[in-house]
Amino acid sequence: APKTVIISRGAGLDDIAAQLAAAGVLPDPLVFRVAAWLLGRDKSLRAGEYLFAARISPRQAVALLQSGKTVVRRLTVAEGLTTTQVLAQLNRTEGLEGDLRSSPGEGTLLTETYHFSYGERRDAMVTRMRAAMDQTLARLWDSRAPGLPLKSPREALILASIVEKETALPEERSRIAAVFLNRLGKGMRLQSDPTVAYALTGGLGPLDRPLSRADLKTPSPFNTYLIDGLPPGPVCNPGRAAMAAVLNPVATEDFYFVADGTGGHVFARTLGEHNRNVVRWRKFQENQRTTGQ
Repeated sequence: APKTVIISRGAGLDDIAAQLAAAGVLPDPLVFRVAAWLLGRDKSLRAGEYLFAARISPRQAVALLQSGKTVVRRLTVAEGLTTTQVLAQLNRTEGLEGDLRSSPGEGTLLTETYHFSYGERRDAMVTRMRAAMDQTLARLWDSRAPGLPLKSPREALILASIVEKETALPEERSRIAAVFLNRLGKGMRLQSDPTVAYALTGGLGPLDRPLSRADLKTPSPFNTYLIDGLPPGPVCNPGRAAMAAVLNPVATEDFYFVADGTGGHVFARTLGEHNRNVVRWRKFQENQRTTGQ
């Protein structure tokens, strides 16, 4: 059967031969040592995680270890995680090595799927994620729609982090981004709940309870119910889609939105229309509590 074997750094030919025999890759360590010696490759075998095919020959095993074609692992980092959460995930990821010495800022890591080989350093992964964010944001900023009320790529990143936390529906991102951009253009406060939650948790994790009226009045530079404009920094690490939504939003005259009870939102152009939507949302919540759903 196929076997995955991790060859450690510094392992000699005898160690590798014994390890492959013990794993059932080859029937006898002597056969592998002889094959490596005859092929003149005993000094060029590379460490790493390798997948050996079923019934692989000694010659093929030597060639595989010389090639350095190690197993490719996958790490998927979900959109909307804070930097604290991403670093915790890196610390839990099997196959990565080393302590995390870098302290990346909030919103500086691109959340997507990364491929890596066994033994890659955790700090190296952070460097890759930061470079991916810088490159992605720069490309999207260069192709942004004209007339946006955003002065810099960082402002776009901050707003994208808010959009990322406001909705889990891909089809809503562009419209929610447009609402916030419309509000910024009119000098209206963003009044975004995720910014308040971030102010309360400091980005250490999700808030484990609903926001209260008192929370909305808690002073913080991140509380967009109390401050004008954008908060001083991102509230999470947004994905590429959220940044694209902010920099190329849909055309709309909406200034408000509220949850609709189905996982999405209902939008409104006027405060009166929005207030009616809020009443319906609160009735839905009350019904849920009454029925115990």
